[in-house]
Amino acid sequence: MKLIYLLLALGVFMPRVLADGLPDLGDASRAVLSTQQERRIGESIMSDIRRSSELLDDAGVTDYLNSLGARLVENSEDPSRSFEFFVVRDATLNAFALPGGFIGVHTGLILSAQNESELASVLAHEISHVTQHHLARMIAGTQKNTLTSLAALAVAILASRSNPQVANAAIATAQATSIQSQLDYTREHEREADRIGLQTLERSGFDARSMTSFFERMQKYGRLYENNAPVYLRTHPLTTERIADVQNRVESLPYRQVPDSLNFQLVRARVEALQGATTSAIKIFQAALKDKKYSNEAAQHYGLAVALLGSKDYGAAEKALALARKAAVAHVMFDVLAVQIKSAASQSGAALEACHSSLRRYPHDRALIYVCAETQLQARQPNEALGLVSGDLKARGGDYRLYQLQAEAYAALGKNLQQHMALAEAYALLGSLGEAIEHLQIGLKARDGDFYHSSIAETRLRQLREMEKEARKQAQR
Repeated sequence: MKLIYLLLALGVFMPRVLADGLPDLGDASRAVLSTQQERRIGESIMSDIRRSSELLDDAGVTDYLNSLGARLVENSEDPSRSFEFFVVRDATLNAFALPGGFIGVHTGLILSAQNESELASVLAHEISHVTQHHLARMIAGTQKNTLTSLAALAVAILASRSNPQVANAAIATAQATSIQSQLDYTREHEREADRIGLQTLERSGFDARSMTSFFERMQKYGRLYENNAPVYLRTHPLTTERIADVQNRVESLPYRQVPDSLNFQLVRARVEALQGATTSAIKIFQAALKDKKYSNEAAQHYGLAVALLGSKDYGAAEKALALARKAAVAHVMFDVLAVQIKSAASQSGAALEACHSSLRRYPHDRALIYVCAETQLQARQPNEALGLVSGDLKARGGDYRLYQLQAEAYAALGKNLQQHMALAEAYALLGSLGEAIEHLQIGLKARDGDFYHSSIAETRLRQLREMEKEARKQAQR
């Protein structure tokens, strides 16, 4: 049903007649899709992605990517536009933009970036696709208005673009191939995203030459793999002219050597540890440390500790983490991992003590709040967990994971209505209005809430029903 709403929403926004030529900077797309309409389409797609196992729902990695993205957006052509960056569990080298400022990055791309400026160059490029309305122009340019073609378009967007065969099989029509090709950027789009992305990268304080080095490496990979080139080359056509154009632009810029942040190094190590088999990750980090093949010793010890935690070798994980701490300055990712190791090793007292000291240093870190709330719940301290997540919800706003933790705390306290109210908010944020409504109904039937909370629940139930009703109206238009 969610997908049907998306398809019909796309149908409403499709033009009946389109001009033959492409206007400058996506003006036609703005006539067809407003920024608000793009955002609604993107939210619809993201509601499915957020429930997918392909999403790497790791707060530390996601927060770093969004911090890096925010730095670039601040220096982009549209700094007031809302963006959200997320990570997809996929070893292939790819990144993609969805309508509404949602940008996905494959774990394979994070690992392939040889420095932070290279990763930033890819994000700057994708941000430029959004600010220049390239994806909206492609949607407008499909000139399709039947449900069949819209279904193919939506599936092509939703499918993991790391595997065109999977997308084509899901669409299962000859028409699907042409629609998928229209989702790939044109050379004109790419040149514009290169030019504007390069400006964004340079204004953000990164090494602009990293865009050239990334492109050259991609071109080399493309020649090696021939017809099985990395996905990024299929969705972002790369030509010698494009590389030469970027090189010419870079030559006029002053040379800038930008060291990688510790955040970047730790996140790459964490992704390496989480992406594949635990045993393989352990061997990779051990070999790198033995052969001194690393750009940051602390990051390698940290990655090894994450992998050892995954293999349940808690003693070795603690030793590796201690070496990471010794090789670098204090960092919240070290603290989060320390709590995770102690909690997994059933050292609840030590884990709680680590939480107390870490929260004093990093009171607003999302990953730390998650792991400490989970630790408090495991230690049968629901009131403490409730206080932690409820306080952060007031400061941070909509965060479905915080609502889920809040629901666990209320359940432990035997507060059924408030438990289901929290779950309703979590499902609403995930785009599942039906499940959100069902939880409020269950909670109200429990009849264990006071007048205040019952009134709030009833009001929220009416709001969600209106939202669901409006979504059905949109689907019928």
